[in-house]
Amino acid sequence: MLGSEGGLGLMARPVNSSQPPSEPLRLHPTDDGSFTLFSEQFQEYFHSYSGAKLEARIKYVEPLHLAQKATQPRLRLLDVCYGLGYNTAAALETIWAVNPHCQIEWIGLELDKTVPQTAIAHQLLDTYPGAIVQVLTALLHDHQVMTERFQGQLLWGDARITLQQIDQASFQADGIFLDPFSPPTCPQLWTVDFFNLLVRCLKPTGRLATYSCAAAIRSALQEVGLKIGATPPFGRRAPGTVAGFVDLDLPPLSQQEQEHLRTRAAIPYRDPLLQDSASAIQSRRQQEQQLHPELEPTSHWKKRWASSWIDPVSS
Repeated sequence: MLGSEGGLGLMARPVNSSQPPSEPLRLHPTDDGSFTLFSEQFQEYFHSYSGAKLEARIKYVEPLHLAQKATQPRLRLLDVCYGLGYNTAAALETIWAVNPHCQIEWIGLELDKTVPQTAIAHQLLDTYPGAIVQVLTALLHDHQVMTERFQGQLLWGDARITLQQIDQASFQADGIFLDPFSPPTCPQLWTVDFFNLLVRCLKPTGRLATYSCAAAIRSALQEVGLKIGATPPFGRRAPGTVAGFVDLDLPPLSQQEQEHLRTRAAIPYRDPLLQDSASAIQSRRQQEQQLHPELEPTSHWKKRWASSWIDPVSS
């Protein structure tokens, strides 16, 4: 059970038996001294070469205003694609530095158990305070931790399934970390339909943060009722995205970003039954793009803004 106020009674699920076997994960140092991994399956790094630890703070903790919210007696966090654990570790470090007595109710979603296992085995999180490392180690081994100031569960499996459990338990987060692999390689967790479920798990005053600024992702967030803003670039020229139900204090989009949302790249991904393959979701989006010839081709937008940043996963 997580908390007494609308608490959760979720059981940790085993890793989805239908997932592909985990591939070897290669460690890579980043510029801030922390380490990340490379996924052979997705052909992507888990973090920017500029720094895995810094990315967690700049792309997630700061946009969610967790330092400011830490004065509250209790905070709820949802970490979608927990991965190596940097985002959660950075959040706990920030919150407890401001208010050591803040009670955290936390849920993490992850498909591949070998990823956080690698982080713990290679002591990648050991630059964080020992109490935080202890919590994250216990989560990995026991899937559930209950202490005086941290109550959390790490749920294994397809996030499209485990998120439905969280919604049914009426869990609503003050902050959501949305950190899957990029939309072209993992569209399953970037669809309007997944976001419809995700926003049901966000408090009216809560915020969602992600590294992506892809037009398809921003338009999908808008379609499910969120206001969007830009977060500072880190590790590349493109910004990230922060979203909430109200636009108070959301950093405004630039003219370039606003125009991006009027191109064919802004056609979102869809997965009506929350069970389609990546290729089926991509094909559905391509078909929908062809139905909107009135939208500007993304290539025209890129030419017009050639001297500025271009989102590498926008089209």
